[in-house]
Amino acid sequence: MVVRELLVKGILSKSKVFDYVVNPYIGCQHGCTYCYARFMKRFTGHTEPWGEFVDVKINAPELLKHQITRASPGRVWVSGVCDPYQPLEKQYMLTRKCLDILLAHGWEVTVQTKSPLVLRDVELLQEAPRLEVGLTITTTDEAIRQLFEPKAPSIEARLHALEELHNAGIRTFAMIAPLLPGAEGLAAKLDDKVDYVLIDRMNYHYGDRVYRKYGLASAFSDAFFFSAARQLASAFAKRDIECQILF
Repeated sequence: MVVRELLVKGILSKSKVFDYVVNPYIGCQHGCTYCYARFMKRFTGHTEPWGEFVDVKINAPELLKHQITRASPGRVWVSGVCDPYQPLEKQYMLTRKCLDILLAHGWEVTVQTKSPLVLRDVELLQEAPRLEVGLTITTTDEAIRQLFEPKAPSIEARLHALEELHNAGIRTFAMIAPLLPGAEGLAAKLDDKVDYVLIDRMNYHYGDRVYRKYGLASAFSDAFFFSAARQLASAFAKRDIECQILF
């Protein structure tokens, strides 16, 4: 793993998903095969494969303190092109420091991660009434998870994190994106752990190689995604869990 510390010129950026986005890191140790953020590699100068480098924006908190006083309040996505709680966060604590600043100013925040490290900050998070935390969970099948997300935390660890956050009174959601084979059991697994669920298909080409390599091409089709999403949404509806299909 190549880790490079950077001084950057800005940290609070406009977002097409929410009002703003904060990315304390460039690159991600999880290195998921389907990750849309792989496009970031061409802006970094790194030759290492995706998942084997991370740039750490060590001045992110100081920049945010300055930028937030000049920006109109809005909802901030933490994070858009990295996992804010990837393993390096345990050492650098940039996400924690940025959240401290955002919440001190009363801004709305959506945290999205795959990591149970988010539980480290549960006491901070539960003090923020306009904050929500989502964990990306794409399947219930650990064998499938190992194919597409070999460096990411286990499914069970993510489910446990959602349960702990939800029990702490924090608004929680699950991001089932991309929808992978084995996702059909997630309605039962997520019961009493989330306020709502989002489902999206594999819109990216990065995972195609893995699908074909392991004989899963039939699960990389419009027919699979539409059918699996409808069935899963129906299962959530039966449990009175709000569900939105994003495609």
